Amino acid sequence: MRGSRDIGQQSHTNREASEMTAGNLRSKLHFQKRGQSDDGFGNSVTGEFETVFTDAAEIIPRMGSETVIASRLQGVQPFTIRVRSSTQTRELDATWRAIDARSALVYSIVSPPTNLDQKNAYIEMLATTGGQTDA
Repeated sequence: MRGSRDIGQQSHTNREASEMTAGNLRSKLHFQKRGQSDDGFGNSVTGEFETVFTDAAEIIPRMGSETVIASRLQGVQPFTIRVRSSTQTRELDATWRAIDARSALVYSIVSPPTNLDQKNAYIEMLATTGGQTDA
């Protein structure tokens, strides 16, 4: 019976996208991008972040790091965000951010979505917190 305890207990980082189930998408994220507006003189001006859609996601922590920005040490915590592939989620890129609907934690998306299993079931992207995520 010693071996039966280990069945089904895999690390999140070792689980492949093909092994994903909807039950793993326990977080709810608001995906936002900056709006564009007119300044009154015909120029396009970048505005505040606006929620475009909300989706269920799995948030997987990765090893953190500390970077030096402007001679200050800043801790950066990277995460892998995994969502179902859809026309909306495939539009995400590094200009977007995600906000946890429950904790209001801001995730800055730093890489475009990747279709790991090549079946368009789930996509993953790298995001960070702790840096300049709301700038």
